Amino acid sequence: MPRFLFDLVPLPIVLAPMGGAPGTPALAAAVSEAGGLGFLAGGYKTASALREEIAELRRATDRPFGVNVFVPQRAPVSGTTVEAYVASLARAGYEPGKPTWDDDDWDAKLGALVDERPRVVSFTFGLPPADVIAALQDLDMRVILTVTTADEVDAAAAVSPDALCLQGFEAGAHRGSFDDTRDAANDVGLLALLAAARVRVGIPLIASGGLMHGRDIAAVLVGGAHAAQLGTAFLRSPEAGTHPVHRAALDSPSSRDTAITRAFSGRRARGIVNRFMIEHPDTPSAYPQVNNATRPIRNSAGDRGDAGAMSLWAGQGFRAGRAMRAGELVAALMDECRAALAGAPALV
Repeated sequence: MPRFLFDLVPLPIVLAPMGGAPGTPALAAAVSEAGGLGFLAGGYKTASALREEIAELRRATDRPFGVNVFVPQRAPVSGTTVEAYVASLARAGYEPGKPTWDDDDWDAKLGALVDERPRVVSFTFGLPPADVIAALQDLDMRVILTVTTADEVDAAAAVSPDALCLQGFEAGAHRGSFDDTRDAANDVGLLALLAAARVRVGIPLIASGGLMHGRDIAAVLVGGAHAAQLGTAFLRSPEAGTHPVHRAALDSPSSRDTAITRAFSGRRARGIVNRFMIEHPDTPSAYPQVNNATRPIRNSAGDRGDAGAMSLWAGQGFRAGRAMRAGELVAALMDECRAALAGAPALV
């Protein structure tokens, strides 16, 4: 087994770093305690808040865990286009905030990682500078880079990470793509991405996207992955901070489909189709400006219990989710995975 993961944790299950309310220290601790690799989401938090969550997680477990950080988005954005979108929200009766840019406290978070030294650090939305990766590795932290296409696999491998997280288009929440302006024609399913990566690189691969059952984990392990990353599967766990309105939507008969949208954040992300997504099909690619502008709208919708104006992030397999304690779910997933592998037909 590759050194990267299995000298840290016994099970090939990684908790997806879920930004916002769902990702809690309690959830990450429960997954790590059960033998997987729990993850904290550093996105949308100040460095100070991230330090507090790391401390809380360490009070709950002494097992290894990871922290995910967003790479700042510096692509040019048309201010006129963004302002026009925000104005359209106001005309529709919403009360948007200001479409400000920020770097998500990047430098301070890197400083927090150096001080706190989680065993694993992952990056999403692009490549961090090579010297950042090397500095973390010099401090005995393992570095994962998130990729969504074969070209991104090549680019990420060139900066010498310890592993790649392969995010198929089935995955819920934000796409980890380096270039958000690429359209759906460039989206790649998980198994196809795994096959492409397997022949390109020799480093460990973590498969992510639409994995809800132990059979799914078995499938990606047979396909060449070294571990499976699951997020939507844990949204119903009591340790998750999933908003009650979001939890209800996951179980509602009216929640039939997911789709990828920029409506809430200005960056492509998969969630349960709702009114706000349908109303705004042509949101500009402008992250984090749009995300900051819609935050008051999303918060207000949650307070009112209005699922139609909340970002209900979920992967394509959300219907198969189970309301189980996180540790029990990890155990069930591994039992199912072992059964599937034991019962698999012999390969010819």
